[in-house]
Amino acid sequence: MLADKKKKLLLILMISFSVLGISMTFYFYQVFYSPNTLTESDQPYTLKIPSNANFQYVANELFENKVINDPVSFGFVSKVLDYQELVKPGLYTIQPKMTNLELVRLLRSGNQTPVRITFNNVRTKEDLAEKITTNLEISQEQFLNILKDSVYIRKFDFNEETVMGMFIPNTYEVWWNTSPEALFDRMYKEYESFWTEARKEKAQKIGLNPKEVTTLASIVQAESQKADERPRIAGVYLNRLRLKMPLQADPTLVFALGDFSLKRVLNIHKETESPYNTYKYAGLPPGPINLPDINSLDAVLNAEKHSYLYFCAKEDFSGYHAFATTLAQHNANARRYQAALNAARIF
Repeated sequence: MLADKKKKLLLILMISFSVLGISMTFYFYQVFYSPNTLTESDQPYTLKIPSNANFQYVANELFENKVINDPVSFGFVSKVLDYQELVKPGLYTIQPKMTNLELVRLLRSGNQTPVRITFNNVRTKEDLAEKITTNLEISQEQFLNILKDSVYIRKFDFNEETVMGMFIPNTYEVWWNTSPEALFDRMYKEYESFWTEARKEKAQKIGLNPKEVTTLASIVQAESQKADERPRIAGVYLNRLRLKMPLQADPTLVFALGDFSLKRVLNIHKETESPYNTYKYAGLPPGPINLPDINSLDAVLNAEKHSYLYFCAKEDFSGYHAFATTLAQHNANARRYQAALNAARIF
C-alpha cells in the first residue's frame, strides 16, 4: 500500500515537472523567437542610440515609441546575451516582426545603417558645418571648431585659407555617430581619391597644383552657372595668370566683402583691402571662395585653349558671357551689359 502511494506521488511529481518543463520551454521559446517589434506596423523604425547611452535609454526609447510590445522579454534576452553591458551607439534600422533574439543580435553587433550627407552651394565654413552635420549626431559647432583648428588641419597639409578646398561636394555615406575627427579624416580620403594621378598630371600641365586648381575652380563656378561655359572661363583666367595680369574677378570681391547679396560690383568695392581682392593683387587669392563642384574642378583641368582675356555677362541676362581678346572689345560688351543693368534698375 505504501509502495503504491510512493509510486503515485512519484508519477504526479514527474508529470508536474514535465508540464512545468514544457511550459518553461514554450515560454523561453516565445521570449526568444516570437515577434516583438512593430507587430502592428509594416514600416521599419530608425533607432538612434547616442554616444554614452546606457541600456535603460535603449529600452525606454523602444517601449515609449511602441517599437517593442514586451519590454520584460526584451530585457531578459538582452541580459542573457550580455547586451545590457555592451550597448553600442549608432543608427539602427529595426524591421517589423523581429524577434527579441534578432533585435538584440542586431544592436549588440553594432551593425548600423549608414546615413547620407550632402553638401553643395557652400561659401563659408559656417555653411559647410551646418550642411555636413545635418543628419549626424555631432553638432554644427563641433565640426566648425575642427575646421578652425589651425594645428589640426595642418596635419593634412592644409591651412585656414585652403582647408575648404579639401571638401569635394557630393553625397557620401557615413555612420550617424561618426566623430568630427573621423568625418574630417573621411573627407580627406575622398579628396585624395578625387586627385588621381591623371588629374594631378592635368594640373601640372596648366601650371597649377591641386589646391590652386580648387581656388581657380571656385572662381569659375561663381562666375557662371552654365556648365558648358566654364572651361572657356577657366581658359580666360589661365591666360591672365600666364601673362601675370590681375584676375579682376568680381566674385572674389563679393567674398572679401562678405556680402553675398551684392548684385553689382562698383568701383568703390574694388578698393577693398583684402588678399581676396583680385583687382588689387595679381595671382590667385589665398584659398577658394566657395566649394567648387566636380564639374567646376574638371572645367579648370580641361580648360579651353583660346586667346580670350576678358569676359562679361551678356546683356540678355541669359547667364552666359560675351568674350573678348582686346580691352576695346570688352569695354563695348561691358557697356551693353551696364546699360541693361541700369534699365533693369539693378544697382
